[in-house]
Amino acid sequence: MTGFGNHYSTEAVAGALPIGRNSPQAVPFGLYAEQFSGTAVTAPRAENRRSWLYRMRPAASHPPFAPYAGASLLRSAPFNDSLPSPNRLRWDPLPVAAQADFVDGMITVCGNGDVAAGFGCAVHVYSAGVSMGNRAFFSADGEMLIVPQQGTLDITTEFGRMMVAPLQIAVIPRGVRFRVDLDGPSRGYVCENYGAPFRLPDLGPIGANGLANPRDFETPVAWFEDGDRPSELIQKFQGGLWSTTLDHSPFDVVAWHGNLAPYRYDLRRFNTINTVSFDHPDPSIFTVLTSPSDTPGTANADFVIFPPRWMVADATFRPPWFHRNVMSEYMGLIEGVYDAKAGGFAPGGGSLHNQMNGHGPDRATYDRAVAADLVPHRIADTMAFMIESRHVLRPTRWAMETPLLQGDYDTAWDGFAKALLPR
Repeated sequence: MTGFGNHYSTEAVAGALPIGRNSPQAVPFGLYAEQFSGTAVTAPRAENRRSWLYRMRPAASHPPFAPYAGASLLRSAPFNDSLPSPNRLRWDPLPVAAQADFVDGMITVCGNGDVAAGFGCAVHVYSAGVSMGNRAFFSADGEMLIVPQQGTLDITTEFGRMMVAPLQIAVIPRGVRFRVDLDGPSRGYVCENYGAPFRLPDLGPIGANGLANPRDFETPVAWFEDGDRPSELIQKFQGGLWSTTLDHSPFDVVAWHGNLAPYRYDLRRFNTINTVSFDHPDPSIFTVLTSPSDTPGTANADFVIFPPRWMVADATFRPPWFHRNVMSEYMGLIEGVYDAKAGGFAPGGGSLHNQMNGHGPDRATYDRAVAADLVPHRIADTMAFMIESRHVLRPTRWAMETPLLQGDYDTAWDGFAKALLPR
């Protein structure tokens, strides 16, 4: 199924979906009706997100959760284990963890806000070499935007299945149980959003079309697993990981309908809007999804991409200019080369430029840009992204102590000559 924010109806067995009533006295085939709410039930109709699931067993049917025994590096806000840093930070890619699955292979790099207060976000990286098998996971803390950089993810959810390859993203709503199987060594990024659910940005003067089009978002169709073998269920709750064991598969939803579900989007379908006259546009013009805050126009978190595109600006410094920004920026690179850096920013790596601290092109990029012949030029074979937030992104202790942190990142801005003024 396609489309963003639509009301969907899907059944894996004909006749499983009740007609006319969400919770009839007797659900077809003895299934159990469950409402899955992603917003308060009293939220305005335009903001309300919920779906009805019809499953083989109630989701409530499980033993108590106990603290997860694994040595996880997954963290949640508030992030207080390391001082917030004003320095520009950059990390090399994670090596692939051959024996870790998606859950155990997730490591938190930075984040902000407060899980309990329901605002902010976290940025995790993952490195995995094995499938999750008889394990499932969900986050009660926030929705998870997954950005593969290496390896295709076979994601099974309560709502159905999605294959998500590099240059695609998946969004798993808060609370949805899912399993990740791999086709080989895998690596990527996760933005865990504690605030308002991601949505498409308003287009304003752009008009009705452009950027990410609603029709290109894909939602899984109903699919279920009728299994009675034990399954471990891990949840992330208020920053801690908890585990229980079910005597059945958690993916036993036979039919569902509603407007809250996981979805997939292919970044190559993004309709880039760019300048055709002069000046480099603000990066907001590349926003795919936004989580708004209580301040209009100031995001709790934005997901922004820098895809292949034509550069035609006349008499203009074409790379991103030097800037200091009230928003904080974490960047990742999926493939290729980012046009504002000549080296050191590798696919699978990341960088953090926090609120009001200057950054921009390195010396080599600057020198090349000011001397370039300004003919139309296509930036090809690249895909970078940015998580931008109104709040300072605080790095974790792991992020500040890992040998992947590049100690020489500040030298990217060495060697700029003083401007010579006329006398």
